[in-house]
Amino acid sequence: MSEAFWKTTPLSQMSPEQWESLCDGCGKCCLAKLEDEDSGEIYWTSVGCRLFDAEACRCHDYENRFAKVADCVRLTPDNVKTISWLPATCAYRLIAEGEDLYWWHPLVSGDPMTVHEAGISIRGRVEALEDELDEPEAYFPYILEEEP
Repeated sequence: MSEAFWKTTPLSQMSPEQWESLCDGCGKCCLAKLEDEDSGEIYWTSVGCRLFDAEACRCHDYENRFAKVADCVRLTPDNVKTISWLPATCAYRLIAEGEDLYWWHPLVSGDPMTVHEAGISIRGRVEALEDELDEPEAYFPYILEEEP
């Protein structure tokens, strides 16, 4: 049996299909995050992107997300090491740091539901969508005490 591709293939050499399969479907990157301009500290919120389907824990329009959401970030092999807000459980971050995937990752478990069953995803934890909030201060009540 051959070793899993994420253990043998550098991020920069993965096929588009391999790259996309690294996403575990947790939805954490689709949450609004606030950054303290002075300290650089990141504050997670329970506010989802306007394209986020909180029930499915997926983007409503994944193919067109960059055209529709100006601040949607495209992950690349070059930037995953520099994005400070990537969740500690993110497969892209883990692999970039030389770590392995967790047991609940769909590539390991073989089941896309284990990320939800393990309580890693934000399914059921989104309290608002960004298009429901009109001012930056409106995000403050949704700040979480820790990374989800």
